[in-house]
Amino acid sequence: MSPLLYLAQRGTAAILALTVAVHLGTILYAVRGLTAGEILGRTQGNLGFLIFYAVFVLAAAIHAPIGLRSVLREWTGWRGRSLDLAMLALSALLAGLGLRAALAVYLG
Repeated sequence: MSPLLYLAQRGTAAILALTVAVHLGTILYAVRGLTAGEILGRTQGNLGFLIFYAVFVLAAAIHAPIGLRSVLREWTGWRGRSLDLAMLALSALLAGLGLRAALAVYLG
């Protein structure tokens, strides 16, 4: 793994550790008596929510393909430009779908 990918993997892991903890804490809080409508009422139009989940999504979209790239290289022997392009496409897909979901909740 190149030094840049190594730093990206470790940096996004640190971001994900924090965002996953906050996300799970929020879920535990929300399921204690809040309805889906109440949850959406608190998240729709909330810029903090949008920024938090955009950071979460982008960290995951960078982190996961780097890890999967390493696994595929080790287990299948897949190497080269095609693997890098496939992981780049996966990263773009994850980022696009995740940001679309966060934006949909924000916009209502």
